[in-house]
Amino acid sequence: MNDAAPRPGARGRLLLTIGLVMLAVLVAVMVLGPSLAPYSPSRTTPDSLAGPTAQHWLGTDSIGRDLLSRLIVGGRSTLLITFASVALALCAGLVLGLASGYLGGRVDLVVMRLLDVIFAFPVFLLAIAVVAALGPTVPNLILTIAIVYTPTLARVVRAPVLSVKRWDHVEAARSVGVREFDIATRHVLPLVVSPIIVQTSLTLANTIFTVTALSFLGLGPPPPDPNWGSMLAEARQFMELAPLTVIGPAIAIVFASLTFIVLANGLREALDVGSR
Repeated sequence: MNDAAPRPGARGRLLLTIGLVMLAVLVAVMVLGPSLAPYSPSRTTPDSLAGPTAQHWLGTDSIGRDLLSRLIVGGRSTLLITFASVALALCAGLVLGLASGYLGGRVDLVVMRLLDVIFAFPVFLLAIAVVAALGPTVPNLILTIAIVYTPTLARVVRAPVLSVKRWDHVEAARSVGVREFDIATRHVLPLVVSPIIVQTSLTLANTIFTVTALSFLGLGPPPPDPNWGSMLAEARQFMELAPLTVIGPAIAIVFASLTFIVLANGLREALDVGSR
């Protein structure tokens, strides 16, 4: 036997550790954003499109605002919308998926057909249509993203529930008179947590792109609040003169999405090893 061979789950633990470190950076930006920013994101200076200096580490934008400050504060806005919308989608997905999978019958039929209607539309096009109809405000953006990602999470919950609800311990709990609600929440739901956690991490990665893309198109939080998508939209015409105005937000978006992808892969491998 090769002693140098990695132990089962070693790669998963490494990915999970890296993902958690990256997540800690994002949480710090989200919680401490205004405190970490060296200047107010709306503060202007006479030096527009200036390169990196001792005062402005990433330079300034087209009207002289500090790019690093806007990147940090804009990240806080983007991440808050992302976490809030995914949390809302997760709550709705848990309720719909658990009810559909556990109760079955007509409840399953009605819930799945309603979710299929949402599935019939591409996620991004549906998000554009809903935000355009409701208006580009933060609450509407959170509600829209929750709506478009709820079907995915609901299906991830429903699939294992269909199997787990027939296991012997569930039938035993039912035979001794345990209430159906208690069976669903205490005996079924805890056994399907692993795929839910992994899918939630992947949904966070997708949501980052959705939020920034909507903001890029002018359907995100209204000015003067910065966010990564609107920063890209403002900077695209100046990218040849000041490439950092585009590179900074682009790297931030990729870093945030990669964080949740790495975290999802680490969780998947770690949870699979744990279940085995």
